[in-house]
Amino acid sequence: MNDKKELTGRVGIVTGASSGIGYAIANELADAGAVVYAVSRTGKVKEGLPESLPGVRHVKGDVTDFAQMEAIVKEIGEKNGLDFLVNNAGITKKCRAEAFPMEDFEQILQVNVSSIFRLCQICYPYLKNSPGKGRIVNISSMAAHLGFSEVVPYCTSKAAVCGLTRGLAVEWANDNLCVNSIAPGWFPSEMSKQVMTPERKAAILNRMPVHAFGDTKDLGKMARFLIGDGAAYITGQDFAVDGGALAYGF
Repeated sequence: MNDKKELTGRVGIVTGASSGIGYAIANELADAGAVVYAVSRTGKVKEGLPESLPGVRHVKGDVTDFAQMEAIVKEIGEKNGLDFLVNNAGITKKCRAEAFPMEDFEQILQVNVSSIFRLCQICYPYLKNSPGKGRIVNISSMAAHLGFSEVVPYCTSKAAVCGLTRGLAVEWANDNLCVNSIAPGWFPSEMSKQVMTPERKAAILNRMPVHAFGDTKDLGKMARFLIGDGAAYITGQDFAVDGGALAYGF
């Protein structure tokens, strides 16, 4: 626990926060003193994980159900205001590109791109009125910058997240808003398990200079920084937290 509660008084939303990266980010922000509404399809912590910190309030919601998200944001925003939004919810599926079903491709884009844009729109009126600068943090990926086989739609969606981040950052720069993204490397998550094989695991570990998987707490700390006062002059950037994978040559 950190004694410095630099986010005390701030209120925000983290999507996909029942486990993995979203869970870690929500709890790190709560540790900094924020009130965090953790939105997930189950509305609760995944079985086997410790209970969230007291500042985390779990809410059941589907990010692709825009009417439901409008109602959730309205209830939070009108009661407490809104200072930050972390768009973490995402999906992937594994299949070679030539055989990838179009309905799966479209679902990935709906969850990973369209829902982010819509939630940013919904939260915008509240975020721009934050007493400090409103913050949006989108979760991108190494797959926004590198090609990976059998997950081409995921790569496509994450590249779009970076473009969305830059566009919103520029358009909303004078609206009291900073918009950035975080590109995780390889961290333990349910989504990464879907595409993990022993061969892929070995290739991944050899592809980064630290030769080790990351701790999701590190992603939480990066989100904590981007939402804190020290990042008020940072916008339109994508921050890799990847053990040096994107920098690794030969």
